[in-house]
Amino acid sequence: MRLRIAYFINQYPKVSHSFIRREILALERQGFDVLRIALRGWDGELVDKEDERERTQTHYVLKGGILPLLLASLWTLVTSPGRFFIALGLALRMGWHAARPLLFHLAYLAEACRMSSWLKSFEALHIHAHFGTNSTEVVMLAHALGAPPYSFTVHGPEEFDQPQFLGIGEKIRRSAFVVAISSYGRSQLYRWVEHAHWPKVKIVHCGLEAAFHEVAHVSSPAASHLVCVGRLCAQKGQLLLIEAVSRLAAKGIRVELVLAGDGEMRSELEQLIAKHSLGHQIRITGWISSDQVRKEILAARALVLPSFAEGLPVVIMEAMALRRPVLTTYVAGIPELVRSGENGWLFPAGDIDELVVTMEDFLSRTIEELTVMGNAAHLRALARHSIDTEVAKLAGLFREAISGAH
Repeated sequence: MRLRIAYFINQYPKVSHSFIRREILALERQGFDVLRIALRGWDGELVDKEDERERTQTHYVLKGGILPLLLASLWTLVTSPGRFFIALGLALRMGWHAARPLLFHLAYLAEACRMSSWLKSFEALHIHAHFGTNSTEVVMLAHALGAPPYSFTVHGPEEFDQPQFLGIGEKIRRSAFVVAISSYGRSQLYRWVEHAHWPKVKIVHCGLEAAFHEVAHVSSPAASHLVCVGRLCAQKGQLLLIEAVSRLAAKGIRVELVLAGDGEMRSELEQLIAKHSLGHQIRITGWISSDQVRKEILAARALVLPSFAEGLPVVIMEAMALRRPVLTTYVAGIPELVRSGENGWLFPAGDIDELVVTMEDFLSRTIEELTVMGNAAHLRALARHSIDTEVAKLAGLFREAISGAH
């Protein structure tokens, strides 16, 4: 018997959320029927054909504007007044001293009302949300309205920046279980909920599909070529990386860098590149598909990610699976995967001097040394981040939660 569950995401599909798509498809291979629900994403730019297919299967809560939300809220009030006022009380409590004004939390209630009818029609037995922010509050409110039990995956760093204002503790208490993607993430959740609820917090790593890394072996290129993959934003540390390339250039050490991605800081990064006259050494790709990400990683000798804040970046496991060592920071769950000196380099976040020293060390290594490190990276990534292995853990949690609820 195939079990019916629902997934709820703030925006889906999305270029930077391919790991959610992998998870959903792996669950379907393991015998689940998955209803996809998202707030938005029906008109966003996509670069992957798989994401385009996912879009056609997704229900969008905000599509159609405010009228469907108001009608759904009125219908819920009329047909289930008791549950509506319980959920309203919960929304008001979540809005007290929250990161966002009260009006947002009332909107979350309206969103929960609209999605409830889809959950009922689908006969969903469980709801899972990704990210412990507004998406989890919506499914929590839907549960208060009579929807099935819920769980959620916490990635960080947003949830760790303001856990009290996001009501993380309350979301954990009311959940069937919570997924952390690293031991570090689990430890942060322990901080915001009573010890009695700690057993609810489980670790399931993000996973990689074999199709991503089962490609013809590509030897490390001879050129001093690095790639940094990620959203162009403050927490990824790309500004520091450009400064480091400038320092190396001043020493007569040439390195070529690709910034693969896009984001709110693109213009600032372009200005800094121009200021240091590094346009011939640094290239920004804009948003690219999973296949293009793979090509950029394989064209580089290593991945560099000087992040200031993270959960555990999927791109690190992707690069390692493709036999490329990683230069990155001692942040959050990263040291659980990257072993300095064995499959990459770790340096203190925000320390440009250490970043420069690390890049110099990397550039001094022979192709043979980098190949050994790349092979070690490949083995470690596959041992810890196989999508079917990790989703099997998640599937077991779903089955346990569904069994316990009936």
